[in-house]
Amino acid sequence: MKMKAPIRIDRKTKNLAKRISPGEIAVINHRDIDEVAANSLVEKKIKAVINADLSISGKYPNKGPEILSEKGITIVDNVGVHIFEALKEEDTIEIDDDGSVYKEGELICQGEILDEARIKELLEIAYGNLSQELENFIDNTIEYAKKEKGFILGDIGMPRTSVDMEGRHALVVVRGQNYKDDLSAILSYIEEVKPVLIGVDGGADALLEFGYKPDIIVGDMDSVSDKSLQSSKEIIVHAYPDGRAPGLKRVEDIGLKPIVFPAIGTSEDIAMLLAYENGAELIVALGTHSNIIDFLEKGRKGMSSTFLVRMKIGSKLIDAKGVSLLYRSQLKIKYIWGLIIAALFPVFIVAYLSPPIQQVLRIMELKMKYLIDL
Repeated sequence: MKMKAPIRIDRKTKNLAKRISPGEIAVINHRDIDEVAANSLVEKKIKAVINADLSISGKYPNKGPEILSEKGITIVDNVGVHIFEALKEEDTIEIDDDGSVYKEGELICQGEILDEARIKELLEIAYGNLSQELENFIDNTIEYAKKEKGFILGDIGMPRTSVDMEGRHALVVVRGQNYKDDLSAILSYIEEVKPVLIGVDGGADALLEFGYKPDIIVGDMDSVSDKSLQSSKEIIVHAYPDGRAPGLKRVEDIGLKPIVFPAIGTSEDIAMLLAYENGAELIVALGTHSNIIDFLEKGRKGMSSTFLVRMKIGSKLIDAKGVSLLYRSQLKIKYIWGLIIAALFPVFIVAYLSPPIQQVLRIMELKMKYLIDL
């Protein structure tokens, strides 16, 4: 399994995924690698992941390492944060079979190779811990829902958007599980209905990737590209309740003037509530976070704001998360023959009813009878 390749190094996986190239090694500091992060690395066709932290801590069953392993990507686990001082961007390193990492023959760090069997073992431990995590999660959700109910009761001033949503469908795209596959599955809906397109941070990049410019981008602006920001009609920076907006400077630095919206909750909650309050007839959501694993992967200990928002907008909300998994059609030979026969049938009818064709068929019939008589 020995391998040698240049590295890209970043403590944040989503930042590293933007610049890593095929065949390189990712050096990250990511406890409990989540599914979205893993898929972002798989898409870049990398060789290996060296993680300074635990890829599976056992707190809950995260799917990221399993996804990486299935794609043949080597995982060197829990090497320690000192690797960020020992290595720099584009250094070439060598990974040994035992998880040792070398640079120019010098041992830099030692980690554990997470193979399929080890990942399965760690996930079994994590599933055993899930009941306690679920209990804590429920308690936190209920406790904070009581404190944050003003979020949906009109205690905050909801901004009016310049994009008209009154009586229209709104499609909210979030960078979440299978979000690109789900988006691909509803392209015909987008073409036919032409909903207002709302990208939540990196969800806007997915819209652009499929050839659609986002009408509105909502989020703290930590994972969306400048290209998406510059293509959007309106930008709403999600700020902390006290008004602090870390993403504001980035947007202003590229010459754009966003709306700043201080509010509790997640950016996807804000986006859906924004569509509802601005008169959207129907809200279709892709890639949203809706269960304990989703929220634990985001480092959240409860889902109070999501619970409250969905309670309010539920009559207008269609959660299309996972729609791509409902039916994966395969073109079968019998279908192809059916199409061919269906296409040729009217040709045969027209030909049969055509007088010149009838004469040819009549001559052929007479010749056949003549040959038989011989």
